[in-house]
Amino acid sequence: MNIFNKGNKQDIAQVLNAKDYRVALQKAIFNKYPDQTLVDINLNIPGPIKNNQYLKNIFDKGISELENSWQKSGYKYKLVKALNEDSGCEKFYVLSLPAIQVKRSTIDFEDYTPLGRLFDADVLVKDHNTAISRKDLGQNVRKCFLCSRRAKECARSRRHSVKEMQDFISNLYIKYIENA
Repeated sequence: MNIFNKGNKQDIAQVLNAKDYRVALQKAIFNKYPDQTLVDINLNIPGPIKNNQYLKNIFDKGISELENSWQKSGYKYKLVKALNEDSGCEKFYVLSLPAIQVKRSTIDFEDYTPLGRLFDADVLVKDHNTAISRKDLGQNVRKCFLCSRRAKECARSRRHSVKEMQDFISNLYIKYIENA
């Protein structure tokens, strides 16, 4: 089964427009919630298909796991914006907790849940020009989900084909969504 057979293909211009919209939305959220920690979470999806019902199901399942972990930890969060666009699903949350504490929770989600490796959870604070990084917390960089190398190395060098990565994601879908 290939979950990437359906969906509207995105070109680089559409992906960049979605990124610009994301940055503008982050600024607007900070204007409304200046003293909050912002979490902007989406899926890292290779290839031109960034969203379809299968990917939305993966997104929804992963988001449920993240929200459940926050609830179990007693974190109070507010969902301020949810997107379900051809360029992908994305949610924006604000939390009244220190960014470092929130980042630790998103690292745990990304590293220790079955679908978390597909997610990118940026943790931002107002007046901080970039997201809080794993390096800021002394954590290891993200590993590629196909090999043990650094994810960014594999992405830059295009070490793995889009098909290989999509096959991996399709298999995760079968294992954790379809057969769950």
